[in-house]
Amino acid sequence: MSGLTRRRALGAAAALTSAAAVTAAVTTTASADGQGHDHGHEAPTGPAAGHDHGAPAPFDEVYRGRRIQGRPVAAGEHHGAHHGAGYTVFVDGAELHVMRNADGSWISVVSHYDPVPTPRAAARAAVDELQGARLLPFPAN
Repeated sequence: MSGLTRRRALGAAAALTSAAAVTAAVTTTASADGQGHDHGHEAPTGPAAGHDHGAPAPFDEVYRGRRIQGRPVAAGEHHGAHHGAGYTVFVDGAELHVMRNADGSWISVVSHYDPVPTPRAAARAAVDELQGARLLPFPAN
């Protein structure tokens, strides 16, 4: 039996994603401090400072008769903090476990092998896949 398990592969992917995020943060900080290359962009100040423009927008809608919601996770909040890149999604009030892939696509526990571009699309794909069934809680490890 191979020594590579799904759990180890996901752990390695999470470690690589974390390392890439730290590298990006350090590079951004160095550029903002004037230590990196100047590409003619100023660091944001005021209310926009520290805001991630690449983060998905919150949503709250009814899709095929099901209420789907998504929002960034607030600091200290548990929902979506592990793999959801600071984003949580709900279907009819039940949390849909989502994960952001290294390429920026999103998957959910319901449609794990069908990546989509946004958490909203992941929620819609889950509703389609559930075909009216209730979303059951996903046990956390």
